[in-house]
Amino acid sequence: MPDSTGGSPPSGCTRPRTSVSEAEVEALVRGICFKTGPPRTLGVEVEWLVHELRSPQLPVTSERLAAAYAALRTVPLGSALTVEPGGQLELSSPPAASLTECVDTVSADLDAVRATLREHGLGLVGIGHDPWHEPRRYLREPRYDAMETCLDRRGPAGRAMMCTSASVQVCLDAGHEEPGPLGHVRRWWLAHHLGAVLVAAFANSPLAGNEPTGWRSTRQLLWMEIGAGRAGGPPLDGDPRAAWARHVLDAPVMCVRQESGPWDVPEGLTFREWTRSAAPRPPTEEDLGYHLTTLFPPVRPRGHLELRMIDAQPGDDGWIVPLAVTAALFDDPEAAETAYRAVKPLAERAEPLPAPHNPLWTDAARHGLNDPELHEAAVVCFAAALEALPRMGAAPEVTAAVAAYRDRYISRGRCPADDLLDRLNGKDIRT
Repeated sequence: MPDSTGGSPPSGCTRPRTSVSEAEVEALVRGICFKTGPPRTLGVEVEWLVHELRSPQLPVTSERLAAAYAALRTVPLGSALTVEPGGQLELSSPPAASLTECVDTVSADLDAVRATLREHGLGLVGIGHDPWHEPRRYLREPRYDAMETCLDRRGPAGRAMMCTSASVQVCLDAGHEEPGPLGHVRRWWLAHHLGAVLVAAFANSPLAGNEPTGWRSTRQLLWMEIGAGRAGGPPLDGDPRAAWARHVLDAPVMCVRQESGPWDVPEGLTFREWTRSAAPRPPTEEDLGYHLTTLFPPVRPRGHLELRMIDAQPGDDGWIVPLAVTAALFDDPEAAETAYRAVKPLAERAEPLPAPHNPLWTDAARHGLNDPELHEAAVVCFAAALEALPRMGAAPEVTAAVAAYRDRYISRGRCPADDLLDRLNGKDIRT
């Protein structure tokens, strides 16, 4: 699974170019972004900040990161290991046939990664936004230069997203073609409303510059500030394929790749306009593929559904809880139906505005589970997930981890961000 900020340039950048028309773009997007069938596979992408092992407040030089990452490239892993623009590490699991398989693969890989990093005095930190350090580019490549130029036009949020944020991204099958709790239309709708509950339940980024930002999920705030064209979803009225195809065509082009030298960064050029004007050159199918990787909605269809709204979690194994809860609420039919009923009343708060630029998502990011309606929905959803996990064959320790998280946070209307704020204020956060 590609990295969350654009991935490597497709090899088509150096192949002979064949231009695509507006109609061809729409057909291609419809065909590649929603691949329906019985939900069978699951994946997770876990991003981590990399800090000094002895004190995460201390900065790490680029030279030390480079040495550690060179060592990591020699480590055999089942997951794909990538480096984000600010030096964050991401592990992307292969598609797994079960939750247990997914957890076992990534857990073993993380053990190997941590062991290598320890040899270099470094460690992984699970938090949604770096509370201590200013954004600093580690990777210097044309695509990230272009991304920085493009995002800077909206303000500083883009650089912070690129360099100081981390998440847990859960990847699910798109669903069945037919209606029902596992149908792709229902799963698309559920992802955009349950997504707000996941933001609130797992918010873990309340600080910047070691000061409270006023948001439980500062990471989600950054995505909102990047803008609806780049980091927003499409309207939920109508067919998901048609809505996403329109969104892709009307989204701004981040950059026009070049064989050599800096990439062009047009201002205000949508992909639809690019197909019509054919300037500065006609877009190709490879350009479309790259354009899709530069769109960062909270739910991104990539053949499967990529849920991108969950902050990185504390602890070595904290990522397992949002993975297990999300998988249960989407892939167990009974739990999916319960989750749908629990979040349906929240839809009115979203108004007609797409996620995350609507009041529901804003409240989730700002208040977490201090919001009574989000708290109520989270309690119902965690109960449904805990009932579903044994039916899905989840290991007892996974179910136990979800139950412990429920007791520590959900039942009490809290999230990990509240622990960070309490610690900052000198409060005792022991349970």
